[in-house]
Order: sequence, then C-alpha cells, then structure tokens
Amino acid sequence: MADPKEGSIVVIGSGLIGRSWAMVFASGGFTVRLYDIVKEQVTAALEDIRKQMVELKKSGMLRGSLSAEEQISLISGFNDLKLALEGAIFVQECVPENLELKLKIFADLDSYINDSAIISSSTSCLSPRKMFNGLKHVKNCIVAHPVNPPYYVPLVELVPHPKTDAVTVEKTYSLMKKIGQSPVKLLKETDGFVLNRLQYAVVSEAWRLVQDGVISPRDVDIVMSEGLGMRYAFLGPLETAHLNAEGFKSYCERYGESIERVLATFGPIPTFSGEVAEKIDQAFTEDLTDKPNQLQARREWRDACLSRLAKLKQEMKKN
Repeated sequence: MADPKEGSIVVIGSGLIGRSWAMVFASGGFTVRLYDIVKEQVTAALEDIRKQMVELKKSGMLRGSLSAEEQISLISGFNDLKLALEGAIFVQECVPENLELKLKIFADLDSYINDSAIISSSTSCLSPRKMFNGLKHVKNCIVAHPVNPPYYVPLVELVPHPKTDAVTVEKTYSLMKKIGQSPVKLLKETDGFVLNRLQYAVVSEAWRLVQDGVISPRDVDIVMSEGLGMRYAFLGPLETAHLNAEGFKSYCERYGESIERVLATFGPIPTFSGEVAEKIDQAFTEDLTDKPNQLQARREWRDACLSRLAKLKQEMKKN
C-alpha cells in the first residue's frame, strides 16, 4: 500500500470516469479523495464504487493486491474543494467535456494547489494550450486521457502543455505505471490526440460503408470484433502489418499500391446526423422497449469482457 505520508490523489468529478479513476488509484494502494460540488452525487458515487468492487471481488477481477474492503476504505468523498486538495500530490480532473467548465475548475485548482502537486485532465479532445494557458502552475499541468472505462482499459495518453515541465511528464508516467495503467507520451500535441484520431478514422469509414449500402451496422461491427479487433487486442496496426509480410518495408512494397488505391476511394467526412445515424441507432436497439436498461446491461457485459481480456493479456505477457 502507498504510504499515506505521500499525500492523496484527488479526483475531481464523480461521474463514470471519475469513479473508475478512483477505483484505479485505490487498486494501486493510494488514498483517494473523490470531489464533487453536489454532496448527494458523491454519496451515490461511493455507494456505486462499493458495489462495483464487491462484484469484482466475487468475479475474481479485482485489481491490485489489496482486498476489496481495503481499497474501498482508501476512497473518501468531499464537496469542499479546498479541503479535498490539502496534501494532494496528484489531481485527476474528470468534469464534463466543456471548456468553460474546465477553465473554472483549473483556475480554482491553481489557487489552492501546492507547488509540487500535478494537475491532470481526463479530457479526450480539448487542447492543453487552451485549458492550461495563464495558470501559475502550468509547468505542473498535463493531460492524462484515459479510455472509458479506465478500470478495464489501461491506456492513458499523456499530452503536455508546451510549458509543462519534463519532470511532470515523467512523474505522471511513473504513477500511471505504478497503478497498472499503460501510459504513452505524445511528443507533440495534435487535435484529438492519438486514440481518437485512430478511432474517428474507423468510425467515419464504418459510417460511409453503412451509408453506401455496402454492409449493415451490425455486420460492420462483426468485421471489427471478429476480425481486426482480434489482432488489435494484442498488436497495433503497424506491427500487424510488419508481421503480415517480411517486415514493414516488405509490407509497403507488397501492398502499398493497393492501399493507396483503396484510400483514394474514401468519401467525404460524414456529418454524423440524420438518416444514417437513425439507422445505426435502430440496428442496436431493435425489438427492445427498455433502451436505458438495455444499454446499461450491455455496458456491464462490455466491462466484464474487457476485464477478462485484461487478465488474459497480463497472463500472456508473463509467458
């Protein structure tokens, strides 16, 4: 367990991402302070975390070396920001993806935080330049973008502001490794970071294939889950190409012309609204009258799959 003298991890926002982050940090043995402006939301979040950890214990999927009870005891709730930040060594912001809201939060954090604490944002797309400019602690600020939900998917994209200190990047990287995440460092900022740029490329082509009547929404997902996704669960696209020939250079020589030909046929960027959006939505909710409960049940199934996959990947790495 982390020494309490090291200070606390503070999670700002008690929604799904905030709850998952709190569980991740607790699994690494850190004391966690979960903050939200509304007391009732914090109370509900703590109860949900307790239920999740009990279920994870029952299924054998609980992360970390501590018991569920020990991990639960490490997480406490706050609705006083200044109090929550006392002795904090790391802050993970998880409020909704709204720049004005985040700017207000960071201004408050900047006024309360000590000079050594790191301020980290979970944003998936907002620029560190826009969020952290003008803060007196800008050298301590960084984006640590997780994949939803971070408890089950370990990737974290680390994106610094131009004035972020190199020590901040290395400390954040080390912390993420310590709690069992898989951090990557972006060498420079790009819109959407890396995960979403790759994800959006796939989503946009999937949309165009449905729009053009090439394939149904459900079948295009099968192409990913039973095809590309099988490989990509363990290998990225570049190493996959590398292994599909006698190295990556050989792959380019063998398939480069075909790839260029196909890419030239890709259509314009979709607007992501209208008839196609309705068609895709209906494909995944047809014959179901209780959409909210169906979505929740499907998310729980997804999380169980991801948890088992994460466990398998850990076992494979040991071999």
